[in-house]
Amino acid sequence: MDIRDDTVSEIAAQAAQDVWVVLSRLRRRLAALDGAGDLSPAQSSVLVRLDRNGPASASELAVAEQVRPQSMAKIVIALEEAGLVVRHPDPLDGRRQVVTLTELGRERRLGDLRARQAWLARAMQERGSEERLRAVITAMELLDEVAHS
Repeated sequence: MDIRDDTVSEIAAQAAQDVWVVLSRLRRRLAALDGAGDLSPAQSSVLVRLDRNGPASASELAVAEQVRPQSMAKIVIALEEAGLVVRHPDPLDGRRQVVTLTELGRERRLGDLRARQAWLARAMQERGSEERLRAVITAMELLDEVAHS
């Protein structure tokens, strides 16, 4: 693998490539699960973002999700019609609307998360011995260190 950096060992370069490929595949597989029901991936992503980061304007969500403001407006309307978010005037600027996750939206988000985690746990248990699962835990510790460095 050519990563154009002489300071990286071949094993580190191979590990990085493998992690990248596997995480990309796993992300796609988890996104394809039916846990989100009738929500699009973009709608699910907005619920996740609102749950993690709190209320935001549609324009802030559009920037964060890297979509056009018109696309985000459609996403927010669909989520609002489903009762998953509400819009209300920004207390600091009454001209802006702030999008907030409803309790139903939070429950939907958590239910989706639990369903995906349960699928992953079952799939890993079916394919991995206790030793291999412990190796995954150790690898995740390393990746978490890298993520926080």
